[in-house]
Amino acid sequence: MIEFFYEGDFRLKGAKDYAHWVSRVINSEDFMVGDINYIFCDDPYLLELNQRHLNHRTLTDIITFDYSQGKILSADIFISTERVLENSAIYGTNFQDELLRVMAHGILHLAGYNDKTVKEIDVMRSKEKEKIKLFHVEQM
Repeated sequence: MIEFFYEGDFRLKGAKDYAHWVSRVINSEDFMVGDINYIFCDDPYLLELNQRHLNHRTLTDIITFDYSQGKILSADIFISTERVLENSAIYGTNFQDELLRVMAHGILHLAGYNDKTVKEIDVMRSKEKEKIKLFHVEQM
């Protein structure tokens, strides 16, 4: 089951469309949907999680807590909508596409993709673009 939760004013419009898309992203990587919880929050909320659980003192756009078992993906995925908004301006994209990128990014990590080396980053970015297209194709 894919669910959306909110710690702040942001609300996802068309949550059913996003849930269907996340399901397709997971299935497209040959995994099954377990319990995926997206929690949309602000910078201070995510920074506190980052400090408490990961010992990092920096802002980030996403933190994923993986509870997957085998081919069944389950996780709590926390996303700072403030970071998404700022990153969309920095990278010259719209908010929705940046949000989709970050949402897909969390799923791709669960599916085993990393982004530590240049080669891994290239693969991750390519996969993110591929998954964003899945959303836009569904909306047509």
